[in-house]
Amino acid sequence: MSLTEQEKEVVVDHRLKRAYETLAEAKDLIALSHWHGAVNRLYYSCYYVVTALLINHGYISHTHSGARGLLGKYFVKTNIIGKEQNKLYQKLFDFRQSGDYNDWITITELDVKPLLEPSEKFIFEIENLIKQERQKRQ
Repeated sequence: MSLTEQEKEVVVDHRLKRAYETLAEAKDLIALSHWHGAVNRLYYSCYYVVTALLINHGYISHTHSGARGLLGKYFVKTNIIGKEQNKLYQKLFDFRQSGDYNDWITITELDVKPLLEPSEKFIFEIENLIKQERQKRQ
């Protein structure tokens, strides 16, 4: 699928909006001590911003694994995104997978609360990368 620059911008803006909306949902769930739901929403908030970055650069993934692979190949290996940020994204993915598909996993406050601030930073930093790329294109 090929998008025009204008179409890419619309989709990227939508994904950024979804990232922040989903981050707000995660915060609400944390306040209610719903740890499984909170880590799910933290993962998705980061996923939306990652897909926004990928789309902004012309990469499309139809799977979560594909998005992780493209992020690694084009942004982590090239040191645009740090390895620690990638580890956070992987950790969120693993928690989300376990929480959704493993009946016996227990996700606790001690698992989730330390992920909130780094997730916010992850989203903010990737949004800034997108903004920088847009400025270069103008």
